[in-house]
Amino acid sequence: MEWFRKVKEGLVSQAKKPIPDGLWTKCIDCGEIIYAKGLEKNLRVCPSCGYHFRLKGTDYIKLLLDNGALEEHDGDLVSADPLRFKDSKKYTDRVSDMRKKTQLNDGIITGIGEINGIRVSFGVMDFSFIGGSMGSVVGEKVARAIERSIDQRIPLVIVSCSGGARMQEGILSLMQMAKTSALLAKLSALKIAYISVLTNPTTAGVMASYASLGDVIVAEPKALLGFAGPRVIQQTIGQELPEGFQSSEFFLQHGFVDIIVPRKELRKTLSLLLGYLS
Repeated sequence: MEWFRKVKEGLVSQAKKPIPDGLWTKCIDCGEIIYAKGLEKNLRVCPSCGYHFRLKGTDYIKLLLDNGALEEHDGDLVSADPLRFKDSKKYTDRVSDMRKKTQLNDGIITGIGEINGIRVSFGVMDFSFIGGSMGSVVGEKVARAIERSIDQRIPLVIVSCSGGARMQEGILSLMQMAKTSALLAKLSALKIAYISVLTNPTTAGVMASYASLGDVIVAEPKALLGFAGPRVIQQTIGQELPEGFQSSEFFLQHGFVDIIVPRKELRKTLSLLLGYLS
């Protein structure tokens, strides 16, 4: 390969071809530079430190369900605009833009699938849709997923990933916490298993309702979990917070999470748990 070429003015370096965008990714946790295709093959887990990058909801369906197949329900539900909310843009425009960008109608996909032959009512949130926020549609789809679990007497599995309640819907969003929690109490009374899977991040209204009410609570490694942000908590209680107190490892140490499972082992672990609980 010729590194230099002669010209009348002297020697100049051979022009380099530009590197295409998207070939490499920097790990958020350890700073390692990772080949993008290799990261995808490794289920978006850093090969150096084990940091779990965020997955799309459809990717979790492929990862966890038999043949990657979900019989989707309630996929046509779309958020209304009861408060006629507007910040930097109209809420209706924001929802419309997100639907075009993500090819989703809202922040959760729900339906019926199987994990190692065990039929389950399944739901998975997607952070790419307005930060996985819980509005009326997310709450309603979770409620209907619980009701399907009750009607068919099958276990419930929900994979959560959320920044919390959707402020654009105000109190109507907050009421989804009570609605889903009440239905989960009914599910528990009927002794139907519910496994909650927490991914990065699972926070605020979702964490304060259905995400924290599983019979077994599973978390991915190094996931950000909690209700409010650390700065808000520190200002409220006026005390220094321990390092890493909102990580899944801290939650496991203090009894809130039952087990931390690497993404590669998640399907196998869910299958074992469903076998025990069913």
